[in-house]
Amino acid sequence: MKNFSLIIGSCALALMTSCKTAASGTSNQHTPYENLTRDGKIYAAFYQQRAAEYEALCLQAYNIAKLRLDEALEQNSDKPLAIVSDIDETFLDNSYYAVERAKMGKSYDQKTWEEWTAKGAATPLTGSQEFYQYAASKGVQVYYVTNRTENERAGTLKNLKKYNFPLQNENNLIVRSKESSKETRRNDIAKNYNIVLFLGDNLADFSNIFDKKTEVERSSAVKNSANEFGKKFIIIPNVGYGDWESSFYKYKYDDTDQQKDSMMYDAVKSNP
Repeated sequence: MKNFSLIIGSCALALMTSCKTAASGTSNQHTPYENLTRDGKIYAAFYQQRAAEYEALCLQAYNIAKLRLDEALEQNSDKPLAIVSDIDETFLDNSYYAVERAKMGKSYDQKTWEEWTAKGAATPLTGSQEFYQYAASKGVQVYYVTNRTENERAGTLKNLKKYNFPLQNENNLIVRSKESSKETRRNDIAKNYNIVLFLGDNLADFSNIFDKKTEVERSSAVKNSANEFGKKFIIIPNVGYGDWESSFYKYKYDDTDQQKDSMMYDAVKSNP
């Protein structure tokens, strides 16, 4: 009887231990939704707003752009020179909008975005004002090709003027009308100008070979265009949003944050 009691006690102890281990293991497992989509915007904005390394990356991009522009100015051209630039996260910092939305527990939507751009409150990225002013001072036409809409024109002009970004002609601000692709707008500029530089934070700011492509196709297109980066394509880092994110979600913009969160969590690797 004594041995039987000992056996029962040992079994009970083993069961308690196994239950405790299982409970501990469960607490470390990923839950279906951990706010990665929204909280990730906070972390990205923290880097964009606070990291000196980010400032250095911006300066590096604009310094290279100036070097390439000077090289172009030394060459003969059958057309006047122009540069084509995106706006958001290419030279204007909108991370404040992302932070405000995330702290409210919400994501991007067009209505609140337009309310933000109407304020004209986005701030210049480090080194941007000097570069664009330099380009204009050399007689180079600066075209701002953006996917902001016509509704956002007034706020955008207000923002550009506030920080003295050159606006040689108000037609140099080219907003989105119908299609999100910028190819037609770039081609229209190229009819009258020799575009020597494209500046953007998103690959689609450079060429239609990057438009609405899968992750694999985007990576392949980058490698095939390797010689253009730092030469004609000047890219500014943007870890907050972009087609790099949309392509991962297969451009399904109606997916919930929970769905995106789960996909993102499962996609990242903890081993090579």
